[in-house]
Amino acid sequence: MSAPPRTVLVAEPGEAEAIRAAVRAPDLAALGAGRRVARLEDAQALTDLLEDPAVSDPIYDLPRPFTVANVRGWIEHALEEQARGEGLLVLNWDEAGELTGYSKFSVWPERSAAEIGGAMRASRQSRGQGGAGALHSFGWMFERLGVRLIGLTAALDNVRSARLIDAAGFVRQGERDSVRPDGTVRRSLYWELTRDAWQAARAATGGTP
Repeated sequence: MSAPPRTVLVAEPGEAEAIRAAVRAPDLAALGAGRRVARLEDAQALTDLLEDPAVSDPIYDLPRPFTVANVRGWIEHALEEQARGEGLLVLNWDEAGELTGYSKFSVWPERSAAEIGGAMRASRQSRGQGGAGALHSFGWMFERLGVRLIGLTAALDNVRSARLIDAAGFVRQGERDSVRPDGTVRRSLYWELTRDAWQAARAATGGTP
């Protein structure tokens, strides 16, 4: 299950409530075209996406086994998190109406912190789209959700994700245990990035992440 970053920030009540409001009514147009909050009726399409090992194998916190009932329950839980201002499950659809990927945001408003996990359809991987999309998502979390800290994890053997996270400017913080929904533990690499560091890097590169 998702766990808050190791670094502990304390948000003032107004800041925490603003983050909750941003999660409850997210500005998905700023996140990218074709994005919308997952609905219960998306369970079949999302199950089909996750059944591909190339999509789901590296990700620890998915609702295995991938049945429509389990995925529907996952979507329902995400909608409950969103109602509390603590989480968001976003699906990405192309112009043909095909589900091409998802992003799962976990948010801790009182700590002004968040994390993101996600994946895209295998046919769209290794084209540079994932890296560009991740960079945009990090900026969106800082600027639109309003958090000041992002923590990320990746499996020890997930070289592609580790390379992307390093390139985005995240600072390695060693390893941590990631707990799967079934209670088993996966050892993961762990990174953090602050909004101040993100903004400083953008300023140094003329606004490019």
